[in-house]
Amino acid sequence: MSDDEYETMSNTSMKGDEAFAKRKAGVQKNELNEQLKDYINQWREERAKEEAELKRMKDKQAARKEIRAEQEKKQAQAKREEEEKIKREENEKKAAEAELKKKQMEEAEIKRQEMMAAQKEGGKKSSAPAMDARKEMSKTKEQVEEEMKISLRIRIKPLNLDEMDSDELRNKANKIWDTIVCLETDKYDYEQRQLDQDYELKELAERQKLQQRNKAIKKGLDPESFTGKHPPVIRMFSKYERRTDTRSYGDRKKLYEGGAEVIRAEALEAAWKEKLAEFQKRPAKRLPKWFGVRPGKKAGDPETPEGEEGAGEEEEVIEEEVRGRGRGRGGGGGGGVNSHLEKVQQKN
Repeated sequence: MSDDEYETMSNTSMKGDEAFAKRKAGVQKNELNEQLKDYINQWREERAKEEAELKRMKDKQAARKEIRAEQEKKQAQAKREEEEKIKREENEKKAAEAELKKKQMEEAEIKRQEMMAAQKEGGKKSSAPAMDARKEMSKTKEQVEEEMKISLRIRIKPLNLDEMDSDELRNKANKIWDTIVCLETDKYDYEQRQLDQDYELKELAERQKLQQRNKAIKKGLDPESFTGKHPPVIRMFSKYERRTDTRSYGDRKKLYEGGAEVIRAEALEAAWKEKLAEFQKRPAKRLPKWFGVRPGKKAGDPETPEGEEGAGEEEEVIEEEVRGRGRGRGGGGGGGVNSHLEKVQQKN
């Protein structure tokens, strides 16, 4: 086989291999494309199912919200109606009580007016039972105002001004004026009486406070013990003994006096007395005479006693001896002189 034939066969085989490889690669690519299409279609189907399920759940949630809102609305309406019903019943009950009370007040006022009229005609005191003061004091301000309005509505009769002429109107006005003057006079008297009573109560309170102060001082307590809001504290003699302390304020105050300051003052006083006694026991020193006259002696003073004068002369002799020894030794015998002076002082 020649070389040309060999090259031709080799080229043919190479081309066939390339074509086979291309066909094989094309088949694999088509298979991959088909698998990818299947996967994509499957994913789309699952996504469509999930979206449908999600839409169904959202619709169900919206329907539940609408049902719940409707139920809450009905409950709120029922609660509002119940509250209005309760409030209406309470108002009706209060109105019935007020009407009943008004009727009772009117009846009581009519009876009172009849009693007052009978009392004026007969001139006797009424024997009606006294009103319960505690019940009257327990009333609120609104109740008192309401009762006052009802009482005034019964007492004050409406005036028929259209049916009255000028003389009747003048007489009615004068009567009302006299009533006002009388009421104002009574009001002024009551106010003055209240002021006097307040002053007397204040004076009595001051007297009572003064008595309580004196009583506390007598018992040895603080003056303001009995004048406060609370009673005084019972002082015990000791926290270990259950008996009342009867000591006065001064005695209890002495318990806290003393201490280091007092001890120090006592020690200083004792030292001062001891030093003073030593000072008073010292021997009296007299000055030597100068030309026969003791220094410091004034004219008219009595003469010095003989013993003291002799002692003074002895001191003068000693001083002269000391001066002579000092001159002779040149000031070297100071120790002997001092010892001699000490002996002389001990003899004296």
